[in-house]
Amino acid sequence: MYAVTVRDHVMIAHSFAGEVFGPAQRLHGATYVVDATFRGPELGPDGILVDIGRAAEELKDVLAVLNYRNLDDEDEFKGRNTSTEALARWVADRLAERLADEEQLTALAVTLHESHVAWASYERPLSAGEPG
Repeated sequence: MYAVTVRDHVMIAHSFAGEVFGPAQRLHGATYVVDATFRGPELGPDGILVDIGRAAEELKDVLAVLNYRNLDDEDEFKGRNTSTEALARWVADRLAERLADEEQLTALAVTLHESHVAWASYERPLSAGEPG
């Protein structure tokens, strides 16, 4: 299995509902380092799994929607806890849509690093018509 990973970062603000979140129930900021790992068993006709430049640009474009935003104010996230896990899936699903034409890709994992000691990931298949 081949894998290609690209990295970027995003800065957001948000708060959480629920006692389990303790002080994070209050509005706070987070800077995530975001890794997107594309997987597939075969290389494409050009001898690559995915163009790294394209993968990096698509990740940057997906993250731009979130960057410097208070997610509590965004309609798409209203009433939802935007946990690291939930945001990893949100990013993965949008990347999957953008790279649907890359037939040699079969899976995608997105990891959001909250710090050097904590991170969360979401993995999904990347085959035509198959939701994450």
